[in-house]
Amino acid sequence: MLVSVIIPLFNKGPHIVRCLVSVASQTFSDFEVIVVDDGSTDTGAAQAKSFPDDRVRVISQPNRGPGHARNRGVDAARGELIAFLDADDEWLPSYLSESVRLLTSNPEAATVTSGYFEMPSGLSTESMWRDRGIKSGIHRLGSRTNPKLAVHMLAYMSPCTTVVRINAFRKHGGFYENNRCLYGEDAFLWLKVLLNEPVLFNLKPEVIIHRDASELSSNLTALRPVEPFLSEPGEIERSCSEELKPLMRKILAIRAYKTACVMGLGGNWRYAADLRRRFSSPMMPSLPFFWASLACASPFGATIGNVLNRFR
Repeated sequence: MLVSVIIPLFNKGPHIVRCLVSVASQTFSDFEVIVVDDGSTDTGAAQAKSFPDDRVRVISQPNRGPGHARNRGVDAARGELIAFLDADDEWLPSYLSESVRLLTSNPEAATVTSGYFEMPSGLSTESMWRDRGIKSGIHRLGSRTNPKLAVHMLAYMSPCTTVVRINAFRKHGGFYENNRCLYGEDAFLWLKVLLNEPVLFNLKPEVIIHRDASELSSNLTALRPVEPFLSEPGEIERSCSEELKPLMRKILAIRAYKTACVMGLGGNWRYAADLRRRFSSPMMPSLPFFWASLACASPFGATIGNVLNRFR
């Protein structure tokens, strides 16, 4: 068994069969599928259990959130490589074969992340990520890496598009799972991987991400939650070498400034100001969102947000 496919499932009955069909249609066949029913109250778990492929098994648990569900799946995995897929998304038939080929050809890489089509537009995001500096090939962060590029690398990595070696997954502690976290639980892991391991990027689209089917995406348009690596940065800092800590601090600062902008525009400017203070230093003014967050994390932030909302 080379690949274990982990699918967290929570109330995705309308989409789980489509998801499983895309996995069963892979040109690569040496895999198992572990669906972790995370306390669903719809028919999704029953549909997964009755799916006509004996490589699929279902584990049920009380609702603990996607991070815990994925970690539970990895605990039960028998493969050397772990591939994640959300129950409302799907893979193109060559996703696993291409991911395995790239990791086999590059044994030093801990992960491989592929490109994707975004629905409902149906457009490839390849040109968008290329414009942000992402290139196909192997990458390793260094002390001279542009922090803005490192942030884009982190954003490019997502569970549905990334295959990880199980040893690297376990080494870096898996996904964040405290407090039924619904946002940024994956980036908590991927940032530790980026700071410590070579990674592979494949810009060719191999995944279809259905934004229209994601309840979480629609619920995050008004206010950005605070990511775990910002609310609990200690584990990230402990995992990082001294050489890369200046870069790590800039990565966290950029994400903190962006979050502060959204929170300030939403009216929570005091928390936004506190977030800025915790991640700022005299060397930060040149970073993205520094000056915008300074304005938003003030009593004027909500006023600016109200004005912008009038033009939506």
